[in-house]
Amino acid sequence: MSFDGLFTKAMTEEISSQLNGGRISKIHQPYKNELILIIRAGRKNHKLLLSAHPSHARFQITEETYENPKEPPMFCMLLRKYLEGYTIENIYQEGLDRMLMIEVKGRNELGDLSQKLLIVEIMGRHSNIILVDKETNMILDSIKHVSYAVNSHRAILPGQTYIAPPAQGKMNPFTATEEDVLKAIDFNAGKVDKQIVARFAGVSPLFAKEVIHTAGLVNRATLPTTFLSLIKKLANREYSPIIVNSDEKESFYMIELQHIQGEGRSFATLSEMLDRYYFGKAERDRVKQQGNDLERFIANELEKNKKKIGKLERTLQESERGEEYQLFGELLTANLYQMKRGMKQIEVINYYEEDGKTVTISLNPQKTPAENAQKYFSKYQKAKNAVVFVQEQIEKAEAEVAYFDRLHQQLQSASPKDIDEIREELQEEGYIKKKQKKGMKKPANAKPQLEQYYSTDGTQIFVGKNNKQNEYLTNKFARRDEIWLHTKDIPGSHVIIRSEDPSSETIKEAAGLAAYFSKAQTSSSVPVDFTKVRYVKKPNGSKPGFVIYDNQQTVYVTPSPDQVINMKDEK
Repeated sequence: MSFDGLFTKAMTEEISSQLNGGRISKIHQPYKNELILIIRAGRKNHKLLLSAHPSHARFQITEETYENPKEPPMFCMLLRKYLEGYTIENIYQEGLDRMLMIEVKGRNELGDLSQKLLIVEIMGRHSNIILVDKETNMILDSIKHVSYAVNSHRAILPGQTYIAPPAQGKMNPFTATEEDVLKAIDFNAGKVDKQIVARFAGVSPLFAKEVIHTAGLVNRATLPTTFLSLIKKLANREYSPIIVNSDEKESFYMIELQHIQGEGRSFATLSEMLDRYYFGKAERDRVKQQGNDLERFIANELEKNKKKIGKLERTLQESERGEEYQLFGELLTANLYQMKRGMKQIEVINYYEEDGKTVTISLNPQKTPAENAQKYFSKYQKAKNAVVFVQEQIEKAEAEVAYFDRLHQQLQSASPKDIDEIREELQEEGYIKKKQKKGMKKPANAKPQLEQYYSTDGTQIFVGKNNKQNEYLTNKFARRDEIWLHTKDIPGSHVIIRSEDPSSETIKEAAGLAAYFSKAQTSSSVPVDFTKVRYVKKPNGSKPGFVIYDNQQTVYVTPSPDQVINMKDEK
């Protein structure tokens, strides 16, 4: 648990130093459990992200861009009514709990002075964002409603009195002495890290393990000193935000994590670190929820067509016996005089073999000699026709596999709006039925929105995240002499450099984007082809997003999420 009570304290200090005294100008709710508050403070607009997501609950100042729904949810409308135009009086943490308290003051629609309290509770799947009237302590509303049937201690519902989560009765590490630490820990009981978590407020297993690692040989002499030394560093705000990668797992914290072996990256602020850590994580989780049915459908289609190819290949192998059937028919025709109705087989000389070997041919005793010969000619013709048909079916099934493989890759890097376009495409191609949607219809001539990036020298680069965007990008948006990129023989995005003669560095950076938004996102030394748009063609009748190209060159790059984040920055 990285976002523990100690981290909450550090994060609260960071945002309060920037936002205290600021004015809430706009409120958005881009997703079900997340809010964005636009706060004007220090002659600058800040985006405060408040999240009650079950897996990614947090609060931070963010530089990320979020797409807002056309119609704001009811909770967002209520917050706009009560908080827009209000001034932030105080931002503080409740004890060392994972709770953020934002006190605001302003005048209501009657002109009377009004004070509100916006509370963010970070408690895993029980996380919540609650608006409370400060004078009456009454809940005005919350992003999640919780009844007494769910929580016997308190209800989080409009009109209820706000009751804080039950106190855990732990010791405050910032006021603890060495004697307090010694009294709290039973060294003979073992599992000292778990005892630290159980005895001290705000402490997570992550921090406790760092204490144990730093102490080295854990005993009565080393543990209290080490524990209080790390706590003192936090009390003095000696933060060094870091993300550590270890065994394909990432951990973040506000101080260095020596107990985790792996590559670490430092950041200037906690918010900058969280933007990097959660880059794509929460969005992919939302995409997984919204596109769960599409993912199942695409996986089923992939499996179905792969099985179909296997059956067709077995049929093709059987069809290759056609030449043998032709031989049997010709040998029987040449030996009709030796055959009689009722024979079950006949042994004849194979005239096509130089050594004159014989071959035994099975016969249908109920057929005449001529009918038996004709039966083998018919089987030959059927096998001959089957080869052509089966090969055509294999090609079609392979095209389906390639198509759904592309869609599967696109789902992995899709944003919520991309999911809708993938769904529309499958409807247009006749794979799934169209569903009538309430509300405003999408304009028929609406253009897909492309992802935009900038190279180091400021050159614009555009990326298509799904087939609709890829087709629009390559066939309509791009100019003939601009540079087009795509991973070599790997499903991925189309990428366009808005330049006819880009630098080699820009080509390499654009290739990095092509590799990142492909099936090879986690690979190294990924081959990426690039050529002019004029050499990219879409064959007639081909699936959406499929193209062929020539006159290409190839570069090898290793995709990096850091590069993608840096190139996304607005110029």
